[in-house]
Amino acid sequence: MAAPRGDFVLADGTGPVLLLSAGIGVTPVLSMLYQLAKKRSEREVWWLYGARGPREHPFAAQAHSLLASLPHASEHVFYSAATPAERDRVHAADGHLTAKALAALAVPPDATAYICGPASFMADMQQALTTIGVASAAIHTELFGALPSINPGITSRSSKPPHQPPGPPGTGPGVTFARSGITVPFGDDWGNVLDLADACDVPTRWSCRTGVCHTCITTLVSGDITYNPAPLEPPPDGNVLICCARPTTDIVVDL
Repeated sequence: MAAPRGDFVLADGTGPVLLLSAGIGVTPVLSMLYQLAKKRSEREVWWLYGARGPREHPFAAQAHSLLASLPHASEHVFYSAATPAERDRVHAADGHLTAKALAALAVPPDATAYICGPASFMADMQQALTTIGVASAAIHTELFGALPSINPGITSRSSKPPHQPPGPPGTGPGVTFARSGITVPFGDDWGNVLDLADACDVPTRWSCRTGVCHTCITTLVSGDITYNPAPLEPPPDGNVLICCARPTTDIVVDL
């Protein structure tokens, strides 16, 4: 799994920031929200998110907490297939995050926008933002698609969906596999995050399993790790080599 590439990184500045996502596309923009909260940013931050309902709304509590820590943040959630009670619990609007809904929010046209989600969603949001006056150069997108798994030497990979590992739960920090939608406490049964992912049937990419080849490089959305053994070369900031990483705090990884 590779880090976001190109211009899909939070740029410095003082102007408004629009973070728009749908489904599990929330993961990259959540990382940007963590960055803004860590800096205690005074920027105007707009958080716009669409999902079917609360069961398909990952990191809802984390995002809400981070937004509450920012002095000029607003949150707008859209549920397309939720009950009135489910929408009321998070003050979600009924329906999809569409061009019409975006225009009705009166987002600032001088904002920088970061969009992540399905291709059709990103195309609609790009067109909507351009229509309300946001400059094309200020609109950044990231297609949220996974690379195929690479597991050398394994000829019959399990097709089971990701699940909790067998045996009693661990007692260590929580490891959240963002794309797979599960959180697992780390335990002594696993030498590293890759071992835990294997136990949970989370799709992974690896080759050397010793911190040399960087095939297993993965975005670290949040949290801290330590390496054992130390990798031959450290990965770029914001990434982790899961084959030799152990969590020291609760972490979220892009798997």
